[in-house]
Amino acid sequence: MKLYPVETGNFKLDGGAMFGVVPKTIWNRTNPSDDNNLIDIAARSLLIEDGDRLILIDTGMGNKQSDKFFGYYYRWGDYSIDDSLKKLGFHRDDITDVFLTHLHFDHCGGCIQWNKDRTGYEPAFKNAVFWTNEDHWQWAIKPNAREKASFLKENLMPMQESGQLKFVKKGSDTFLETSDLGFGILFVDGHTEKQMLPHIHYQEKTLVFMADLIPTVGHIPLPYVIGYDTRPLLTLAEKEIFLNRAVEQDYYLFFEHDAHNEICTLQSTEKGIRLDELHNFNDIFQ
Repeated sequence: MKLYPVETGNFKLDGGAMFGVVPKTIWNRTNPSDDNNLIDIAARSLLIEDGDRLILIDTGMGNKQSDKFFGYYYRWGDYSIDDSLKKLGFHRDDITDVFLTHLHFDHCGGCIQWNKDRTGYEPAFKNAVFWTNEDHWQWAIKPNAREKASFLKENLMPMQESGQLKFVKKGSDTFLETSDLGFGILFVDGHTEKQMLPHIHYQEKTLVFMADLIPTVGHIPLPYVIGYDTRPLLTLAEKEIFLNRAVEQDYYLFFEHDAHNEICTLQSTEKGIRLDELHNFNDIFQ
C-alpha cells in the first residue's frame, strides 16, 4: 500500500466563520487573514494505492460551478486534481473508489462534471464507486435550512443516477471489507450528520484524515470550533474524545483544509492538548 497527498485547489473563507466564537485577535496569529477577513484554505485529498484499488478521499469543489459561485470563495494557486494525479502517474479514470467524508460541496463537488455537450452532469470518475453512508445521504438530499447551501443537488443526484453510489455500513471495522488495508472509520455528528473520518494504519503509524473536525492546525485547541457546525456542543464532546485518543495513540493528523501544513502530532500541556510537531507528508511516509 502507498499513500499520496493530492492537492485539488486552494480557496479562501471568512476567518470569523471558520473560528466561531474565538476572537480574531487570537485566531489571526495562526491563520492570518487578508484585508477582507479571509483566510487561506486548502482542499487536500488523500490517495490510497492498495493492490488493484486506487482510493481517493474527497475531491474538492470541482470546476463546474458558475463564476458567480466561485467568486464567493476566491480560488488561488494553480493546483488541480488532474495535474496532481498526473504528477503521481495516475489519471482520474484509474480511480476505483471515491470515499467521501461528507457531502458538502467543497468535499464532493469534484465527483461530478459537465457532460460533453454541457447539457447535464456526469460522474468525473467514470470507473469509481462513490462511498458515503446512508444516514448522511438522507441528511444531504433533504437538507436543513442551515446546510442547504452546502448540499448541492448537482453534486449529489448524478452519483445515484449513475448507479455508482454505495453506502458504508456504520460499525464496520474495515472499509471495503479489506482487512489488509487497515482502514477504520470514526463517525462524528457535530459538524454534520455522520461525517466519516478515515483512520489509515500505514508504516506502523495511524494517519487520521481530519476533514472538518479539525480543519487546520489553528483549530487544535478544544474550544476552537468552526461556525459552520450544526451542533457545536456535540463537536466539543467529540473533539475532546478524539484529542485525548490522538495523544494516547500517537496519531498523525492529516489536514484537508490547512493550506500551509499537511500533518501534525499532538501533545498534552498544562493548557490542554496542543500542537507537538509539524510534518511534511514525504518526510514521514516514504
